[in-house]
Amino acid sequence: MKILVRNLARATTEENLSALFTPFGDVQFCNLVLDAHSGVSKGFGFVEMPKAGAAKAAIKALNNTMVDGVKIRVKLAQAKTTAAPETSDAQTPT
Repeated sequence: MKILVRNLARATTEENLSALFTPFGDVQFCNLVLDAHSGVSKGFGFVEMPKAGAAKAAIKALNNTMVDGVKIRVKLAQAKTTAAPETSDAQTPT
């Protein structure tokens, strides 16, 4: 299960994030989102855990907890959806 972790301190590293989730089960990967130009954390990241039960336990236990001086928000990541192209109902003049 893919988990979204928001409101991370800029000082939080991928290693810190992975270590936070490891007590709940295996962590397949951990990805901290960085600004492309500065390389500084954007304050959120993703954690992938293979077992749904472990992921749900981690979400429940870690949501709204203090990490590196800030209260993080943890929830199940939503799959990206692509926007449908806009259609126009307007009639074209003939």
